[in-house]
Amino acid sequence: MILYLHGFKSSPQSFKAQLIGATLAAAGRGNAYQCPQLPASPAAAIALALQIAADVPPAELTLIGSSLGGYYATWIAERLGCRAVLLNPAVQPPRALEQYVGVSTAYHSDQPFEFKREYVDELRALAVPAITRPARYFLIAATGDAVLDWREMQAHYPHARQMIIEGSDHGLSDFANYLNAVLAFCDAPAGS
Repeated sequence: MILYLHGFKSSPQSFKAQLIGATLAAAGRGNAYQCPQLPASPAAAIALALQIAADVPPAELTLIGSSLGGYYATWIAERLGCRAVLLNPAVQPPRALEQYVGVSTAYHSDQPFEFKREYVDELRALAVPAITRPARYFLIAATGDAVLDWREMQAHYPHARQMIIEGSDHGLSDFANYLNAVLAFCDAPAGS
């Protein structure tokens, strides 16, 4: 199963989530893909992801996390022992998201999005100072990401498989170019 965890204020309507879902559906594998709407609360987002993954053996689960979803995917991969693909992942979100405390609007709808001060502490509780078993991870980081620093990403996932993209952007608008590599990693035998 592939479990996609979207980024901050994003949704299952994101370009990358839709592309992965459509590609897997076209290959007759749509039932092996989940992309839930994550709550604003990091603790609630993690609880939802763990609930979805509960009955899936770690060897059959790959997380794909984009931005803040990459932070979540790292924490879950460390707890469950599954694989994770990280797309421009947030490495220090408590520092970056403190400025977003309050009510704003979600990206793919006009729904209000409230990020509470206590959510910053919830993020701190999910910190993974260093990954174990780097072979479980595949980092895709864009040097053109204007939101997060690709060098922090690269340093946080040492010895993991890494694809550093010259240029591009935070949302990886050219993600279709990397989709086959992502799906190949998801389908690789466990431990390879």
